[in-house]
Amino acid sequence: MTPDPLSPWRAFTTARIALGRAGASLTTRDRLAFQLDLARARDAVYAPFDPAGFATELSSLPLPALVLSTNAPDRRTYLQRPDLGRSLSAASRLKLAGLPGQGACDLVILLSDGLSPLALQRHAEPLLSDLLPKLLLAGWRMAPLLMLANARVAVQDEVGGLLNATLSLILLGERPGLGSPDSLGAYFTYQPKPGRTDADRNCLSNIRPAGLAPTLAAAKLLQLLTAARQRQFSGVQLKDEPAALPSGFGTPLLPPPHE
Repeated sequence: MTPDPLSPWRAFTTARIALGRAGASLTTRDRLAFQLDLARARDAVYAPFDPAGFATELSSLPLPALVLSTNAPDRRTYLQRPDLGRSLSAASRLKLAGLPGQGACDLVILLSDGLSPLALQRHAEPLLSDLLPKLLLAGWRMAPLLMLANARVAVQDEVGGLLNATLSLILLGERPGLGSPDSLGAYFTYQPKPGRTDADRNCLSNIRPAGLAPTLAAAKLLQLLTAARQRQFSGVQLKDEPAALPSGFGTPLLPPPHE
Protein backbone atom coordinates (compact mmCIF):
# COMPACT_ATOMS: atom_id res chain seq x y z
CA MET A 1 0.00 0.00 0.00
CA THR A 2 1.19 3.50 -0.87
CA PRO A 3 0.36 5.88 2.02
CA ASP A 4 -0.81 9.41 1.32
CA PRO A 5 1.43 12.13 2.77
CA LEU A 6 -1.69 13.93 4.01
CA SER A 7 -2.90 10.92 6.00
CA PRO A 8 -2.31 12.60 9.42
CA TRP A 9 -5.13 15.02 8.53
CA ARG A 10 -7.62 12.16 8.66
CA ALA A 11 -7.65 12.51 12.43
CA PHE A 12 -9.45 15.84 12.05
CA THR A 13 -12.32 14.86 9.75
CA THR A 14 -14.63 12.00 8.81
CA ALA A 15 -14.42 13.05 5.15
CA ARG A 16 -12.80 10.64 2.73
CA ILE A 17 -9.40 12.27 2.30
CA ALA A 18 -5.86 10.89 2.07
CA LEU A 19 -7.02 7.32 1.51
CA GLY A 20 -3.83 6.07 -0.04
CA ARG A 21 -3.82 3.47 -2.78
CA ALA A 22 -2.93 -0.09 -3.67
CA GLY A 23 -1.56 0.08 -7.18
CA ALA A 24 -4.01 2.21 -9.16
CA SER A 25 -6.97 1.48 -6.84
CA LEU A 26 -8.25 2.20 -3.37
CA THR A 27 -7.11 -0.12 -0.63
CA THR A 28 -9.40 -3.03 0.16
CA ARG A 29 -10.10 -1.56 3.60
CA ASP A 30 -11.26 1.80 2.22
CA ARG A 31 -13.30 0.23 -0.56
CA LEU A 32 -15.14 -1.99 1.92
CA ALA A 33 -15.72 0.99 4.22
CA PHE A 34 -17.25 2.92 1.31
CA GLN A 35 -19.57 0.02 0.43
CA LEU A 36 -20.62 -0.32 4.07
CA ASP A 37 -21.49 3.38 4.37
CA LEU A 38 -23.43 3.24 1.09
CA ALA A 39 -25.42 0.25 2.36
CA ARG A 40 -26.18 2.06 5.63
CA ALA A 41 -27.43 5.10 3.70
CA ARG A 42 -29.74 2.97 1.56
CA ASP A 43 -31.02 1.06 4.57
CA ALA A 44 -31.78 4.34 6.35
CA VAL A 45 -34.08 5.49 3.54
CA TYR A 46 -36.09 2.26 3.53
CA ALA A 47 -36.13 1.57 7.26
CA PRO A 48 -39.66 0.97 8.63
CA PHE A 49 -41.36 3.67 10.70
CA ASP A 50 -44.39 3.21 12.94
CA PRO A 51 -45.83 6.64 13.89
CA ALA A 52 -48.18 5.21 16.51
CA GLY A 53 -45.40 3.16 18.09
CA PHE A 54 -43.08 6.15 18.07
CA ALA A 55 -45.77 8.26 19.75
CA THR A 56 -45.85 5.67 22.54
CA GLU A 57 -42.05 5.89 22.87
CA LEU A 58 -42.39 9.65 23.41
CA SER A 59 -45.13 9.34 26.02
CA SER A 60 -42.82 10.74 28.71
CA LEU A 61 -42.72 14.11 26.95
CA PRO A 62 -44.97 16.85 28.37
CA LEU A 63 -47.25 16.98 25.29
CA PRO A 64 -49.75 14.45 23.93
CA ALA A 65 -49.24 13.04 20.45
CA LEU A 66 -51.59 12.69 17.50
CA VAL A 67 -50.91 10.45 14.50
CA LEU A 68 -51.69 11.89 11.06
CA SER A 69 -50.92 10.85 7.49
CA THR A 70 -49.99 12.50 4.22
CA ASN A 71 -51.26 11.73 0.73
CA ALA A 72 -48.27 9.43 0.17
CA PRO A 73 -49.72 6.04 1.18
CA ASP A 74 -46.46 4.06 1.14
CA ARG A 75 -42.69 4.45 0.93
CA ARG A 76 -42.41 3.81 -2.79
CA THR A 77 -45.00 6.46 -3.60
CA TYR A 78 -43.37 8.89 -1.20
CA LEU A 79 -40.00 8.57 -2.94
CA GLN A 80 -41.45 8.84 -6.43
CA ARG A 81 -44.03 11.59 -5.73
CA PRO A 82 -42.58 14.25 -3.41
CA ASP A 83 -45.69 16.40 -3.94
CA LEU A 84 -47.90 13.87 -2.15
CA GLY A 85 -45.77 14.12 0.98
CA ARG A 86 -46.42 17.87 1.13
CA SER A 87 -50.16 17.57 1.80
CA LEU A 88 -52.34 15.93 4.44
CA SER A 89 -54.77 13.14 3.76
CA ALA A 90 -58.47 14.03 3.96
CA ALA A 91 -58.84 11.99 7.15
CA SER A 92 -56.01 13.91 8.81
CA ARG A 93 -57.53 17.24 7.88
CA LEU A 94 -60.70 16.14 9.67
CA LYS A 95 -58.66 15.12 12.72
CA LEU A 96 -57.11 18.56 12.92
CA ALA A 97 -60.48 20.24 12.47
CA GLY A 98 -61.67 18.42 15.59
CA LEU A 99 -58.82 19.56 17.82
CA PRO A 100 -59.93 21.82 20.69
CA GLY A 101 -58.43 25.26 21.11
CA GLN A 102 -57.75 26.06 17.47
CA GLY A 103 -56.50 29.60 17.00
CA ALA A 104 -54.72 29.62 20.39
CA CYS A 105 -51.48 27.96 19.35
CA ASP A 106 -48.04 29.56 19.38
CA LEU A 107 -46.26 26.50 18.02
CA VAL A 108 -47.10 23.17 16.44
CA ILE A 109 -44.37 20.53 16.16
CA LEU A 110 -44.50 17.81 13.51
CA LEU A 111 -42.31 14.70 13.51
CA SER A 112 -41.71 12.59 10.41
CA ASP A 113 -39.40 9.87 9.19
CA GLY A 114 -38.57 11.92 6.09
CA LEU A 115 -35.69 10.27 4.27
CA SER A 116 -34.19 8.66 7.40
CA PRO A 117 -36.47 7.13 10.04
CA LEU A 118 -33.30 6.27 11.94
CA ALA A 119 -32.54 9.97 12.46
CA LEU A 120 -35.93 10.72 13.98
CA GLN A 121 -35.91 7.64 16.20
CA ARG A 122 -32.44 8.41 17.56
CA HIS A 123 -32.44 12.17 18.02
CA ALA A 124 -35.99 13.56 18.31
CA GLU A 125 -36.50 12.45 21.91
CA PRO A 126 -33.32 14.01 23.40
CA LEU A 127 -33.94 17.21 21.45
CA LEU A 128 -37.58 17.54 22.54
CA SER A 129 -36.81 16.52 26.13
CA ASP A 130 -34.60 19.59 26.35
CA LEU A 131 -36.71 21.98 24.23
CA LEU A 132 -40.31 21.38 25.34
CA PRO A 133 -39.94 22.14 29.08
CA LYS A 134 -38.25 25.44 28.27
CA LEU A 135 -40.99 26.43 25.82
CA LEU A 136 -43.75 25.54 28.27
CA LEU A 137 -41.98 27.35 31.11
CA ALA A 138 -41.81 30.44 28.90
CA GLY A 139 -45.57 30.29 28.40
CA TRP A 140 -45.75 29.01 24.84
CA ARG A 141 -49.16 27.63 23.89
CA MET A 142 -48.47 24.28 22.25
CA ALA A 143 -50.51 22.02 19.99
CA PRO A 144 -50.15 18.24 20.41
CA LEU A 145 -47.11 16.63 18.80
CA LEU A 146 -48.10 15.46 15.32
CA MET A 147 -46.62 12.19 14.00
CA LEU A 148 -46.57 11.65 10.24
CA ALA A 149 -44.99 9.01 8.06
CA ASN A 150 -43.83 9.94 4.56
CA ALA A 151 -43.94 13.71 5.02
CA ARG A 152 -42.03 16.49 3.26
CA VAL A 153 -41.05 19.78 4.86
CA ALA A 154 -43.84 21.83 3.24
CA VAL A 155 -46.61 19.85 4.95
CA GLN A 156 -45.93 22.08 7.97
CA ASP A 157 -47.45 24.98 6.00
CA GLU A 158 -50.80 23.25 5.57
CA VAL A 159 -50.85 22.01 9.16
CA GLY A 160 -49.88 25.39 10.60
CA GLY A 161 -52.51 27.11 8.51
CA LEU A 162 -55.26 24.73 9.60
CA LEU A 163 -54.36 25.28 13.26
CA ASN A 164 -53.82 29.01 12.81
CA ALA A 165 -50.45 28.51 14.51
CA THR A 166 -48.01 31.37 14.95
CA LEU A 167 -45.10 29.02 14.14
CA SER A 168 -44.72 25.49 12.84
CA LEU A 169 -41.67 23.28 13.34
CA ILE A 170 -41.03 19.96 11.63
CA LEU A 171 -38.35 17.46 12.65
CA LEU A 172 -37.58 14.87 10.01
CA GLY A 173 -34.81 12.64 8.76
CA GLU A 174 -32.56 14.20 6.14
CA ARG A 175 -31.29 12.52 3.00
CA PRO A 176 -28.54 10.16 4.24
CA GLY A 177 -24.98 10.87 3.24
CA LEU A 178 -22.03 8.52 3.22
CA GLY A 179 -21.11 8.32 6.88
CA SER A 180 -24.22 10.20 8.08
CA PRO A 181 -27.30 7.95 7.78
CA ASP A 182 -28.93 9.43 10.90
CA SER A 183 -28.93 13.19 10.29
CA LEU A 184 -32.02 15.01 11.59
CA GLY A 185 -33.29 18.29 10.16
CA ALA A 186 -35.40 20.94 11.89
CA TYR A 187 -37.38 23.46 9.79
CA PHE A 188 -39.61 26.21 11.17
CA THR A 189 -41.85 28.86 9.60
CA TYR A 190 -43.53 31.95 11.00
CA GLN A 191 -47.25 32.23 10.14
CA PRO A 192 -47.27 28.99 8.14
CA LYS A 193 -49.82 28.65 5.36
CA PRO A 194 -49.98 27.03 1.91
CA GLY A 195 -47.82 28.88 -0.56
CA ARG A 196 -44.88 29.51 1.75
CA THR A 197 -41.47 28.91 0.14
CA ASP A 198 -38.08 27.82 1.45
CA ALA A 199 -37.14 31.51 1.71
CA ASP A 200 -39.80 31.83 4.43
CA ARG A 201 -38.36 29.15 6.71
CA ASN A 202 -35.21 28.44 8.70
CA CYS A 203 -33.36 25.17 8.97
CA LEU A 204 -31.02 23.48 11.43
CA SER A 205 -29.30 20.58 9.70
CA ASN A 206 -27.12 17.60 10.62
CA ILE A 207 -28.56 17.20 14.11
CA ARG A 208 -26.75 14.17 15.55
CA PRO A 209 -23.94 13.58 18.04
CA ALA A 210 -21.28 13.75 15.31
CA GLY A 211 -22.77 16.98 13.95
CA LEU A 212 -24.93 19.45 15.86
CA ALA A 213 -25.68 17.65 19.13
CA PRO A 214 -29.43 17.42 19.98
CA THR A 215 -29.02 19.46 23.18
CA LEU A 216 -27.23 22.23 21.30
CA ALA A 217 -29.87 22.07 18.58
CA ALA A 218 -32.55 22.53 21.25
CA ALA A 219 -30.77 25.63 22.56
CA LYS A 220 -30.46 27.08 19.07
CA LEU A 221 -34.10 26.33 18.24
CA LEU A 222 -35.27 28.00 21.43
CA GLN A 223 -33.27 31.09 20.54
CA LEU A 224 -34.48 31.23 16.93
CA LEU A 225 -38.13 30.41 17.64
CA THR A 226 -38.23 33.10 20.30
CA ALA A 227 -36.67 35.61 17.93
CA ALA A 228 -39.12 34.70 15.15
CA ARG A 229 -42.13 35.18 17.44
CA GLN A 230 -40.83 38.50 18.77
CA ARG A 231 -39.84 39.91 15.38
CA GLN A 232 -42.79 38.35 13.52
CA PHE A 233 -40.85 36.83 10.65
CA SER A 234 -38.69 33.84 9.74
CA GLY A 235 -36.62 32.80 6.76
CA VAL A 236 -33.94 34.87 5.10
CA GLN A 237 -34.76 37.91 7.25
CA LEU A 238 -34.06 36.05 10.51
CA LYS A 239 -30.34 36.15 11.23
CA ASP A 240 -28.38 33.66 13.29
CA GLU A 241 -26.81 34.90 16.49
CA PRO A 242 -24.08 32.42 17.53
CA ALA A 243 -23.39 34.29 20.76
CA ALA A 244 -26.61 32.87 22.21
CA LEU A 245 -25.34 29.27 21.97
CA PRO A 246 -24.09 27.48 25.08
CA SER A 247 -20.52 28.26 26.09
CA GLY A 248 -17.92 26.45 24.01
CA PHE A 249 -20.10 25.70 20.99
CA GLY A 250 -18.61 27.02 17.79
CA THR A 251 -15.16 27.60 19.32
CA PRO A 252 -12.60 27.57 16.49
CA LEU A 253 -10.18 24.67 16.38
CA LEU A 254 -7.26 27.06 15.92
CA PRO A 255 -6.66 30.33 17.81
CA PRO A 256 -7.27 33.54 15.88
CA PRO A 257 -4.21 35.24 14.40
CA HIS A 258 -2.51 37.95 16.44
CA GLU A 259 -3.55 41.47 15.53
